[in-house]
Amino acid sequence: MSDKKYKILLVDDEVDILEFISYNLEKEDYKVYTAQNGVEAIKIAEKKIPDLIILDVMMPEMDGIAACEEIRKIPSLQNVIIAFLTARGEDYSQIAGFEAGADDYITKPIRPKVLVSRVKALLKRTGSAAVGANEPVESSNTVSIGDLVIDKERYLIKKDGQEMILPRKEFELLSLLVSKPGKVFTREEIYYSVWGDNVVVGDRTIDVHIRKLREKIGNDHIKTLKGIGYKFVE
Repeated sequence: MSDKKYKILLVDDEVDILEFISYNLEKEDYKVYTAQNGVEAIKIAEKKIPDLIILDVMMPEMDGIAACEEIRKIPSLQNVIIAFLTARGEDYSQIAGFEAGADDYITKPIRPKVLVSRVKALLKRTGSAAVGANEPVESSNTVSIGDLVIDKERYLIKKDGQEMILPRKEFELLSLLVSKPGKVFTREEIYYSVWGDNVVVGDRTIDVHIRKLREKIGNDHIKTLKGIGYKFVE
């Protein structure tokens, strides 16, 4: 049983899948809400502020990718964990999901025990500090480095005076790199610090998030050391 009554929003246009997942999660004492398309999901998410959203990719009215992008624009939902439901072999959906701001993906069909295990692992990430296990550059909630200002409470950065709200994992990744400018973080260190050792992510996950960060803060700050990892430079 869960120590806390976590709230989970399930989004899928197939009623039998919603019923199957809801049944197995409610047995674990989770509070479960359901929606059958992205538009409905956004309305429920804004009202209920779930801890975890599990999104199907292909849905009517608004698909999961578009819904994820819209959810990530809502300040009150910046800390929600988002996982996509994808069919086996849908690598393109996984990549698109990470680009939209998802934290992980769950491959279907999935056995109930495996589903519950994955959900528990994802929920362990809620409430964790944005910089993972590393100490921040400054003790305050705002870090200034080069032309960037990082607001750790609001998951917000400022570059040249322009504010941008980052998806949770992009923010955690940037915060990790900024915590020790010049240090090379290996891919293994990044996986563990940002996603945790209980969350399974694809090989291209880090690459997608690094690319999205570079699009927002420029190419000069994050350097690649081929075959090793990444570092932040001022």
